[in-house]
Amino acid sequence: MNEEHFDAHLRELRPRLHRYCARMLGSTVDGEDAVQDALLKALRVRGEGMVVDDVEAWLLRIAHNTCLDVLRRRSRHPVVPITEDVEDPSTVEPCVVDVSFHVFLQLPELQRCAVILKDVLGHSIEEVASIADCTFPAAKSALQRGRAALRQRAQKPDETRVPLMTDADRQKVRSYVRLFQAGDFDAIRAMLADDVRLDLVNRLKLDGRDSVDRYFTRYAEETKWRYAFGAIEGRPAVLVFDRGSPAQKPAHFVLIDWRDDQVSAIRDFLFTPYAMEAVDWVLLG
Repeated sequence: MNEEHFDAHLRELRPRLHRYCARMLGSTVDGEDAVQDALLKALRVRGEGMVVDDVEAWLLRIAHNTCLDVLRRRSRHPVVPITEDVEDPSTVEPCVVDVSFHVFLQLPELQRCAVILKDVLGHSIEEVASIADCTFPAAKSALQRGRAALRQRAQKPDETRVPLMTDADRQKVRSYVRLFQAGDFDAIRAMLADDVRLDLVNRLKLDGRDSVDRYFTRYAEETKWRYAFGAIEGRPAVLVFDRGSPAQKPAHFVLIDWRDDQVSAIRDFLFTPYAMEAVDWVLLG
């Protein structure tokens, strides 16, 4: 596979990698960070001359190990090996379609991995075992137990995470959203720090006020968006809705970092529609 085809294949696989990483880490934002890290590792190894036959399995293995590294740094959930063989998991009905990303964190890593790979991405149990570097019986058992745990969790009301903010911080974000709603992008530009950073996720990165300034031109010209103040996974955010869509959930979202009263970083998920798949979001007043 030549470099052009390889790069195109990476772009095609990115949503699938995010579906895996977001559920492994319980966060659409952290999942995107892990995808970026995994792709950088893959490109580095590829640049060293490595030949890969099954690109998707190879990338999922890299993404899996990247997620485990993140989880170990968090030190929240130990890896729980499961080796016993139990009933055939093909007899158990999957139930992962509407489960929020963070719910998966309640499963041990191997169960989480097995359910995501089998029920979300459609891999065989043999492939689960290969990617997770475990035995076939362990992968089979983990899938059955993970499905059972998710069925129990699906019967309970989901938890919506609301950001803990001071009144001053809440007012800053609310004011930023109101400027978007009013189309006052000159006022927004005046809020930018000189060294502001923009991450237009999956598209480009810009540094500095002069570079980031032109990012707002598209929003100034776009009339189909509707903006609201809300939270994504407990983080204050600009929620962006498509006026012409019947969907009740945001089309995408924007995260803002502040330094005092200036915007120091913007992370816009416009070009990652897959990030909204099962994200935890809420409107705020």
